[in-house]
Amino acid sequence: MSFLIAAVLGALWYLGGIARAPVAITATLGYGALINAILGIFNLLPAFPLDGGRVFRGSIWKRSKSFIGATRTATRVSEAISLLMMVGGFASIIFGDFVDGIWIIFLGWFIRSGAETSLRQTLIGEALAGVRVADMMTRDVMTVPGNITVHQLVSNYFLVHRHGGYPVVEDGQVLGIVTMQCVRSIPKERRETVTVKEAMIPCERTVTVSASASALDAMNIMARQNVGRLLILEGSRLLGIVTRGDLMRTIRTRQELVT
Repeated sequence: MSFLIAAVLGALWYLGGIARAPVAITATLGYGALINAILGIFNLLPAFPLDGGRVFRGSIWKRSKSFIGATRTATRVSEAISLLMMVGGFASIIFGDFVDGIWIIFLGWFIRSGAETSLRQTLIGEALAGVRVADMMTRDVMTVPGNITVHQLVSNYFLVHRHGGYPVVEDGQVLGIVTMQCVRSIPKERRETVTVKEAMIPCERTVTVSASASALDAMNIMARQNVGRLLILEGSRLLGIVTRGDLMRTIRTRQELVT
């Protein structure tokens, strides 16, 4: 698309010159054509996350039949290209071209950062491929009643067990979830009178997910909602809970033993 836009703008620039259009118009068209051509050439560099890097990875993948291996190789090439660009940028600064040098260093850093991020995303995606929330959730969930005080919650749960949040259940129905953040929002002098039901995040504001959802979807929901755990519900019945720690353990285990 960059080359196509460059070609169209270049043709208009050429026709504008023949028709003796105002310099402001022809200069703008020519500059636009040049910038898009440069962008197209830059995007073809065999470096992640540029399109050229993806084509390069695809060619390696076709020969090696290993998607992870191809991604690692493409990432190493990207890092080498980014290092050369940053060294070139520093050299430009030393020889007096400060602005261009800064831009080249920035582009080198962008390529390196993008390549490392793409590799991490690929590794995580491969590790969680085909994994459902039901495969990794904790089914035997420790719950708390809503009528105990926040002080009792801290003494009997947070200071005794390692969990950072507990579903609040009453008569088999999930009322919400109470976390350390909920506790911190209650002043210490009021914790002996405020109940868990008053301090909790109610069910309608609790982030939930179905047991059939993919592990990748669960991870994306956690990141998007900025939460560390998701309740798995079937109607109002609690099936289990999945935490960020569960995701990390699943990724680590599958990377070591499966992928």
